[in-house]
Amino acid sequence: MNLSTDKKWMSRALALAERGDVRAHPNPRVGCVIVRRGRVVGEGWHERFGGPHAEVRALAQAGVRAKGSTLYVTLEPCPHWGQTPPCADAVARSGVARVVAAGSDPHPRFRGRGVATLRRQGVAVETGLLTGPAQRLNPGFFSRQKTGRPFVRLKMAQSLDGKIASRTGASRWITGSAARRWVHARRAACDAVLVGGETVRRDNPFLTAHGAGPDPLRVVLSSSLDLDPRSRVFDRSAPTWVLTGPGASVSRRRRLEKAGTQVITVPARNGRVDVAQALAALGRRGVADLLVEGGGSTAASFLESGTVDRVYFFVAPFFLGGRTAPTSVDGAGWGRPDEGPRLKNVRVTQMGPDLLVQGDL
Repeated sequence: MNLSTDKKWMSRALALAERGDVRAHPNPRVGCVIVRRGRVVGEGWHERFGGPHAEVRALAQAGVRAKGSTLYVTLEPCPHWGQTPPCADAVARSGVARVVAAGSDPHPRFRGRGVATLRRQGVAVETGLLTGPAQRLNPGFFSRQKTGRPFVRLKMAQSLDGKIASRTGASRWITGSAARRWVHARRAACDAVLVGGETVRRDNPFLTAHGAGPDPLRVVLSSSLDLDPRSRVFDRSAPTWVLTGPGASVSRRRRLEKAGTQVITVPARNGRVDVAQALAALGRRGVADLLVEGGGSTAASFLESGTVDRVYFFVAPFFLGGRTAPTSVDGAGWGRPDEGPRLKNVRVTQMGPDLLVQGDL
C-alpha cells in the first residue's frame, strides 16, 4: 500500500484521538478512521470510559460501507471484554479488509491478541505506523502498563534566583495569573496531583482544578502524618490519599481517616516514604498520570529517584534572595554539573510575564 496515503489517514486518526479527554480514563485516547476507495466512510474517537471505543463508533458511522475498507486506528483493537465488547471481533465482523494500527496494546496480557484475532478471521493487519505520536497521546497509559507506575510530571515555580518562597515563607504568588491558569488546566488533565506534607502545612493548598475541569485525586506524602485534618486538601471536595511509612503514628492516622482521608502505608527509605514504592502503590490503584507540585524536598526526592518523566519549571522575572529562602530543588544535590538530571526536547514558552521551561528526562 501507499505509505504516504497511510500516513495521511493515520494522522487523521491521531487528530481524532486528541479530541478525547480525561473522561476516557483509565482507557487511552484512541482515534479511528475507515477509508474505502479513497474516501472516509467512518470516523470515531473514545469519548468516555464505559462508552463505545473509537473503532465501534467509526464502524457505526460506516455501516455496510465498511466492507472491503481499510481501518486506521491509533492502538491495537482490544481482544477482550471490559466495559464494552471486544473491538477486534467487531472489526472482523464488519467486513473490513485491512487494519493499520499505530501500535500494540502495552498490557502484557493483551499485547498482540487483537492483531491475532483479526488475522485469524482473514483481516490483513499492519502495525507500527506513527507509533511515537500515538504513544505520546497516552503517556500515562503506556507508563502504567509497561512499568507499573504513573507517568510523572514535576511542576515548580521559582524566581530568577531559584527561590520558591521568600525568607519569611511567603509564596503567593511567584507566578502570574496566566501561569496559574495553565497549572489548573494541567491538574484537570491528570489523574492525581501530589505534594509533600510540608507544602500542606506551609501553603494550605486546595490542589483542585479551580473550575478548569474535573478535580484530580489529591495525594500527600507524609512520613510523620503531622497534618491538620482541617487543612484545605482534606475538605472532601475531591478525594485525598495520604501515603506514609510503616512507622507512622496510629493516632494521627485515625484522625485523618476520621476526616475522610484514605491513608496508605508504603515502605520507607532512610526514614522517608520511598518514592518508587509510593509510585508503585499509586499505579496499582489506577493512577496513570501524576503531577508532582511539592516543595524543594519533594522535588529533590523525585529527581534523585530517577522517576520524573517530564518537567515544567516556571521562572518568574524577579529576585527573592536570602540564604534561608527555600529553593526549587533541595536535597543533597549532585557533585558535578554533568551528574545532574538533564532535560531533552526542551521548550521555552512565555506566559504573561513568566517563562515556562519544559522538557523530558
